[in-house]
Amino acid sequence: MIILAATPIGNLGDASRRLIEVLENAEVVAAEDTRTTQRLLQALKIDNRPRLIALHDHNEKDKAAELAEMAEQHDVVVVSDAGMPAVSDPGYGVVAAAVERGVTVTAIPGPSAVLMALAISGLPTDRFTFEGFLPRKPGERRSVLTALASEPRTMVFFESPSRLASSLADMGAAYGDSRRIAVCRELTKMYEEVRRGTPSELVAWAEQGVKGEIVVVVEGAAPLAVSADDALAQVQALVASGTRLKEACAEVAAATGLSSRDLYQAALAAR
Repeated sequence: MIILAATPIGNLGDASRRLIEVLENAEVVAAEDTRTTQRLLQALKIDNRPRLIALHDHNEKDKAAELAEMAEQHDVVVVSDAGMPAVSDPGYGVVAAAVERGVTVTAIPGPSAVLMALAISGLPTDRFTFEGFLPRKPGERRSVLTALASEPRTMVFFESPSRLASSLADMGAAYGDSRRIAVCRELTKMYEEVRRGTPSELVAWAEQGVKGEIVVVVEGAAPLAVSADDALAQVQALVASGTRLKEACAEVAAATGLSSRDLYQAALAAR
C-alpha cells in the first residue's frame, strides 16, 4: 500500500509512535528531500536505513506511476519535509496513480500547520477553506484575492516571509481594512508567534522583517444584507440557470446568512 506519513512541522516531540514504527520498518520511503528525511531518521534515533526515493514537484509526474506499481508488491511510505504529504506538498500524484491501479492508500495522521493555525487564530473554525500558497506575481495574487472577496468561510493561506507584507497589503485592498487576520509564524517551534490585527496593522509589523514558516488566517466576508425577497429572486435565478433548488438555496443562504430551509419553502410556495 501507499502510506502517507505526516512528519513534525517543527517540534520533534510531535512525532507519533505510529510514525516512528512505520519508519523503523519501512523498506521504501518516497521523500520530498531525501537529505531532510535522513536528518529526521537520525533525530528520531531510527537505525533503519530504507531505500530513499526523491519525490518532489519537478519529478512527481514521472515517479507517480512507478511508486504506485511498487506499492502493489510492498508498502511505500511517502513523506514531505514537514506535515502531511499531498497538502501543498508532493503526494497527490502518487495517490491518484495508486487509486487508478487499485492500490490501497492510507495515512498516518499528525501535525498540520493548516489546522493548528486555524485553531489558534481566534477566527471562526466551523467552516473554512484552505487556499495554499498565493501566486508569486503581484497581479495574479491580487486576482486570486479579489475572487475570494465574498468568500464567507475563514480562509487559510501559506506565504513566504519575503512576500508577507505585500500579500497583507493586497488583502487590505481586496477586503477592506476591517477584516480580521491572524499571522501564525514558526508553529510548534521555539519562536512560535501569532500576530492578530487588521491588514494595515499587520503590514506595518511585517515590513519590519519577518522570518520563518508563515500561515495566514483571514476572516470570511460578512453575509450580504439582502431582503428575503431579493434572496428568493437570487434562488429563482440560479434555478432558472440550471442549478438544483436545494443547491441554489444553500448557495444563497451561505452568501446572505438567511436560512436555507426558509428559502427552500419560499421557493416552493412561489411556484
